[in-house]
Amino acid sequence: MFVLHTFPRGDSEPCRLGLSVSRKVGGAVERNLVKRLVREAFDAEGPHLAEGVDVVVAARSGSADFAEREGLVGVSRELDELLKLAEVKAKS
Repeated sequence: MFVLHTFPRGDSEPCRLGLSVSRKVGGAVERNLVKRLVREAFDAEGPHLAEGVDVVVAARSGSADFAEREGLVGVSRELDELLKLAEVKAKS
């Protein structure tokens, strides 16, 4: 559903989010739903993310159906998994 790209910046600023949601995902309503849910999930993860990294989430086709079906809980779970795999989560 989602692809995550990370880009280290080399500074101590907070982690930033970039979104890529193409028209292949759906119409404007579906794309905005996906963007809103990814932003909310990212904001919830904010304090746990490493500093000095830019994260770009690319939504693939099918992500709108997933977002409607699973809601914020499902999107948060998927984003959390991707962030752990990319090792963007700060070590506690």
